[in-house]
Amino acid sequence: MSNYDWSKAFEGIWKKAVERYQGGKRGSGNFFEKEELAFLDSIGMTAQELYDFAEDYMNDRDPDFATCLLITAARRDYFLTMQKGKQSGKTVPMSSLPAKTDKLDGIEWLPRVIEKAKIKLRGEMEPDLMYDCGGDRRFFREYQIHPADFLRVVWAAKDDTAHIINYVKTRSY
Repeated sequence: MSNYDWSKAFEGIWKKAVERYQGGKRGSGNFFEKEELAFLDSIGMTAQELYDFAEDYMNDRDPDFATCLLITAARRDYFLTMQKGKQSGKTVPMSSLPAKTDKLDGIEWLPRVIEKAKIKLRGEMEPDLMYDCGGDRRFFREYQIHPADFLRVVWAAKDDTAHIINYVKTRSY
């Protein structure tokens, strides 16, 4: 597998994950084969993250493969360029996130989804946390923002929260 066709390899693993879930296999611990795990690691993704995407797709048909790919591409870019292909070795506990009802500039969920985006970009999601979970998807639909676009905005903004707020406010209709 080369860098050029990583997305095709990823699609194959995603399809297998969906088939396994559909076939009744559960839990990320023994869900993927050794080679698949090595590939996921090489792009900065965990088994749990892909398992969560497959599970939500099978249960809700959302996120679809294209969304999963775009989110993964943003994380992969960050992993390879900012982290030089090395995991941080950290895991951020869900308990450290802002509450689901917290607001930023009057926008509920925004403080939480900003922090989740930062954690996702750095690859520091704890197993019980998912970027683009049902609550995130509700927020993104309401503000007409693609979750992969939001990752890239958060990455570009660095610590400029005002930039992120402005982006969100200019996207809603």
